Amino acid sequence: MPQVRGRLSRDRALSELTWLRVGGPADWFFQPADVDDLCAFLAGLGPETAVFPMGAGSNLIVRDGGLRAAVIRLGRGFNAVEIEGTRVHAGAAVPDAHVARRAAEAGLDLTFLRTIPGTVGGAVRMNAGCYGTYVADRLVEVEAVTRAGERVTRSAADLGLTYRHSALPEGWVLTRATFEAPPGDPDDLAARMEAQLARRDATQPTQDRSAGSTFRNPAGYSSTGAEGEDHSLKAWKVIDEAGLRGARRGGAQMSEKHPNFLINTGDATAADLEGLGEEVREKVFQNSGIRLEWEIRRIGDPATGSDVEADKR
Repeated sequence: MPQVRGRLSRDRALSELTWLRVGGPADWFFQPADVDDLCAFLAGLGPETAVFPMGAGSNLIVRDGGLRAAVIRLGRGFNAVEIEGTRVHAGAAVPDAHVARRAAEAGLDLTFLRTIPGTVGGAVRMNAGCYGTYVADRLVEVEAVTRAGERVTRSAADLGLTYRHSALPEGWVLTRATFEAPPGDPDDLAARMEAQLARRDATQPTQDRSAGSTFRNPAGYSSTGAEGEDHSLKAWKVIDEAGLRGARRGGAQMSEKHPNFLINTGDATAADLEGLGEEVREKVFQNSGIRLEWEIRRIGDPATGSDVEADKR
């Protein structure tokens, strides 16, 4: 491994770093001190070693066999928020909710980020969105470090942002994002965010261990905010219609409160969670002919003897 100024460790358990609290160890785990440290590490890392950037672990299942990769998690050197006119510059490690609050205090509307779990880096990579606004609607540009250790800047248009997807190359690590935010009254923006939080808490299992929405809404019903789009069909609805609200497998359960939330009731394994998700997909398909697509990322190797196939995409 290259010499670093940050923290580098072997066989780091990832279960303690994900919201679902499951998963085996990563071969290597690196927390860079700053951008220069990150560049040096990636430049010196052999091409045979895969790189996986990890944010808050809020949208992630790490399989029980762990991850054969160098996991990079950004920390203090990447958590600044700067406001310049109507632009908000945020480090990739900043929680989405914090960006929304800081922007609102400055009279800028990024309120859609308030209830999105995770960090700015993950929000950009997944083109996260809420209440009809998506990262693609506000993003100007990003800064990143390539797998070869080079610093680059890319416009939002370069990222190929679509529903829950970006075309960011494999192994690139986002370090900073710039948003253009419309103006708003700080008090009005604060009130809007409080209303969003109340709505979320009333409809979602926020007190349980989950990773947010498990499956994407069916194709054509993606709530991207496009004019004329049909929002009537949701993933939770087809799951409910298939009789899967509250369905269980081991320690995993589809939430009684919101059936598109996969939760760890206390002792679930990654195989329990992924296995239940696949069971839900199959039963929904049998019931409605709709094949749900995962929104939660699943990475790593299954435990020896697991019946869950590895998906290293």
